[in-house]
Amino acid sequence: MWENMTYEAILSDALSKVPSDVDKRQGSVIYDALAPACFKLAEYYAQLKNFIDLVLADTAVGEYLDRVADERNITRKRATAAVRKVTASKAVDIGSRWAIDDVVYDITALISDGVYSATCETAGSAGNAYAGQLSNIDNTSDATVVLGDIIISGTDEETDENLRARFYEQIRKPSTSGNVYDYEKWALSVAGVGAVKVYPLWNGNGTVKVLVVDSNKAIDTSLEQKVADYIESVRPIGAAVTVSSPEGFEISVAANVTLDGSVALADVQSAFTTSLSEYLMSSVFKTYNISYAKIGSLLLSTPGVADYNSLMVNGGTLNITIPDEDIPVVGTVALSEASA
Repeated sequence: MWENMTYEAILSDALSKVPSDVDKRQGSVIYDALAPACFKLAEYYAQLKNFIDLVLADTAVGEYLDRVADERNITRKRATAAVRKVTASKAVDIGSRWAIDDVVYDITALISDGVYSATCETAGSAGNAYAGQLSNIDNTSDATVVLGDIIISGTDEETDENLRARFYEQIRKPSTSGNVYDYEKWALSVAGVGAVKVYPLWNGNGTVKVLVVDSNKAIDTSLEQKVADYIESVRPIGAAVTVSSPEGFEISVAANVTLDGSVALADVQSAFTTSLSEYLMSSVFKTYNISYAKIGSLLLSTPGVADYNSLMVNGGTLNITIPDEDIPVVGTVALSEASA
């Protein structure tokens, strides 16, 4: 729209407005007076496109996307802290702080003899990643404390991509008094939920089943109760709602690959496994057919692969149909180097 409003074009136009009997050559008084102002005007025109991008839903980012979404009463899901089990060799104080690397957990409650719950001080998925012995940073106990199972998964702040998708989901799928779109919207509003599948009348009249996965399109059973509690607080009276997680349906791949010599076989297998995982994630709750040809294409496009043969997906050479209440997950990936 403003591509032609360059510094040179603006300066030329400004100089054209000056009477011809005035010296307008570079270095003249009038040229030097106009040039800085024209330069600043060119900067402003260059920024105008960015300003417009920041107020449109398809291009807004960060706080500007938050403001666009807020117009539809959609709020970015904030990061939540992980809650973990810890086991202690002797009693420890509630409120005491224990760390592993730079991640700190606060002891919050006694679960049973020697077993406590601890909340990570750092919100986000970082609190899910660690395991092992903790160190008491308050120097109040010499107990041996070991970080154990996840009680509630920590979740990262919602990405722009996910927030934008929810924004468009609400616009394109209007909700009315407890329809399928309402249940999708309610479930997706819960921190950590990345995708939803709703089954109306799944067990007769007045019943609704909601399957949820996390923001990585992976199974996380700790989301079930959070989603159920939230839906219970907003759903219409009379509906019986069941919230659960899908089952994982493993997709295993085996093949012989011919390498081009640029990448080791182990690196090829790692890169292909990542591509396969991304493909399976993209199909969650969208399609229930895993394409044999697509997997072959992913393998052939993996850096280091010149060719392949004997590709087997779940032991065969056909597309794989995923059961309706399952999601595809990566199973065994076994790539062998083809003999010369």
